[in-house]
Amino acid sequence: MMTFRTADLCDEHAADVRICTAPFRSFGSKRSFCGPIQTVRTHEDAGLIRQCLQTPGQGRILVVDGGGSTRAAVLGDMLAGHAVRNGWQAVVVFGAVRDTDALAALDLGVIALGTTPRRGALDGKGEIGVTLTLGDACFVPGHHLYYDADGLIVSDRALPDQVEESA
Repeated sequence: MMTFRTADLCDEHAADVRICTAPFRSFGSKRSFCGPIQTVRTHEDAGLIRQCLQTPGQGRILVVDGGGSTRAAVLGDMLAGHAVRNGWQAVVVFGAVRDTDALAALDLGVIALGTTPRRGALDGKGEIGVTLTLGDACFVPGHHLYYDADGLIVSDRALPDQVEESA
């Protein structure tokens, strides 16, 4: 497992990072995470999110542009379970999640704008693998995301100041 502090990464790599200003809240058990980005753009529809999370995550982070909607959740315990089983590091939702007690028990990073009990559609509408702009930051598939209690930053490459955590 890698350890890092976003504040330190910002200090040491100011020219190489973009800070996301979206007011994300943490719902998963992982309070910090980092990894390569995969993206989905959708509106109140979890179909493409399910499709992505059912594939091997290989330590990636799925960033979902849900248009900021908190009317319908695009991630809940069942989809998050797919993420854990398939090796995803985290899911970032610019929108809403549900089943928050269950999300908190899973070995997964989950951050979102908020919650709602209403489930989103499963029609599969939207786009996978597109560049997203959320909270003043650009999220590009393959670029790297870092999140901890201080916030979320994005870099176009893995930052070298990660330190292997001793077991």
